[in-house]
Amino acid sequence: MTVLFDVADGVATITLHRPEVRNAFNGEMAEMLSDAYRRCDQDDAIRAVVLTGTPPAFCAGADLRAGAETFAAREEPTFSAAGLSMTAWQVRKPVIAAVNGHAIGIGFTMTLHCDIRFFAADAKYGIVQVRRGVMGDSYSHWTLPRSAGLSNAAEILLTGRTFDGRAAQELGVCSRVLPNDEVLPAALALARDIAVNTAPLSVAYSKRLLWETWNLDAAAVEALETEYHGYLMGSPDAREGVVAFLEGRDPKWTGRLANDWRLP
Repeated sequence: MTVLFDVADGVATITLHRPEVRNAFNGEMAEMLSDAYRRCDQDDAIRAVVLTGTPPAFCAGADLRAGAETFAAREEPTFSAAGLSMTAWQVRKPVIAAVNGHAIGIGFTMTLHCDIRFFAADAKYGIVQVRRGVMGDSYSHWTLPRSAGLSNAAEILLTGRTFDGRAAQELGVCSRVLPNDEVLPAALALARDIAVNTAPLSVAYSKRLLWETWNLDAAAVEALETEYHGYLMGSPDAREGVVAFLEGRDPKWTGRLANDWRLP
């Protein structure tokens, strides 16, 4: 099993699991991770997702054991540089990357699919493909400028250099930098807070709009905020959220994506 899957207290933990090769990415891992994301999207019992790796790394990048043939030309029409057929941003629940060790190449670019990223301070990060004769993949030319800005994205993609967690935060690619052994516990704590205290539909609509904003102008964002907000207002969860707050208790959400999602 190259990907482990566990669910507890409304939180799915997906673990990249090829520790003997520092969780190097291969076709089986791509398929299993995509399938795990589909399961997370469809299962209403899952409220938040944490993506991590079995130590000693998060993901060392592409498996290079094929040597010079690692990046041999691919002629089949189904080839895609995306790497995954289902991405973290397509999951209608928050996906938190608990990057608890080195993340290189696609090991780094797949973290950019996630909504929130916690990085280990002492690990190494980079999109090194231009130093291997290829280029950044897995949507990195779209996701990286979203978080780091064009100039920082250009520095990362065009130099292929590596950097530590503190530099990653300065470049804008993660929200928290922690000691290596604190990354996963912190991500799980945030995921559990989301699972208890946030309404499923509210989070799903907000996430959808966040990922769409680059393709929209201010008027389109206002229109969608109005449409989504109008749908959520008056719902049982909109009432429950206020009542639970006033009564000082955890909310009991009843909205379900399986039944109440109104978008394709």
